[in-house]
Amino acid sequence: MPDENTGRPDTRTSKTLHNGIEVLELLGRHPHGLSVTEIAERIGVHRTVAHRLVRTLEEHRLCRRDAFKRITPGPGLIALAESVESDLRGVALPVLTELAESQEATAHLIVPEGEDEARALMVVEPSRARVHLAFRPGRVDPLDQGSAGLALLSAMPPRPGERAEVALARERGYAVSHGEVTNAVTGVSAPVVRSNGAPVASIGVSVLDPQDPARHGEAVRAAARRIAARLP
Repeated sequence: MPDENTGRPDTRTSKTLHNGIEVLELLGRHPHGLSVTEIAERIGVHRTVAHRLVRTLEEHRLCRRDAFKRITPGPGLIALAESVESDLRGVALPVLTELAESQEATAHLIVPEGEDEARALMVVEPSRARVHLAFRPGRVDPLDQGSAGLALLSAMPPRPGERAEVALARERGYAVSHGEVTNAVTGVSAPVVRSNGAPVASIGVSVLDPQDPARHGEAVRAAARRIAARLP
């Protein structure tokens, strides 16, 4: 891995470990799997090197092969992730569950991932709704698309060229989007902001046929305040 200042390889880091982490990040973006050849091409190594990396990750259950020999994320990643953001998970789960039931819609907690992406940390589906959206935690989307990312941006300082929807979300306390992340689905989300003003997450619902987005907006705003008040 090159040093940011000199451009030369950084001898303080492990290239093999760096490549292994690149494989895991790549699989996180392609949950339906990649072949060893595709992995090699995308991280820029020989196929033999990619094969060794995959075999090592398989031994630690961090990836696995499906029936078509495509490499997918492994169950060992779940165990590693359990302790990450555990306080936020514990505080948010009962609030998410109540939100999903009261709104009869899938509720989600989204966290910022770097400067330009947002990751689904938790997803709770309603138990009584006849129809609802289903998606898995771990999904990563652009920060400037979808209500969850727009809500996070609304709690951050304005950025040059930001969308008008972000300013509107700042004004009313929640963001609304339609069909930006998933076709025909409306998202309504509000930012969860710590006492120091920093956004830690957004909480929202994904609605297939919204009758009153403002009602969902008030619900997600209230849920966001409840989570923020309980954070350590």
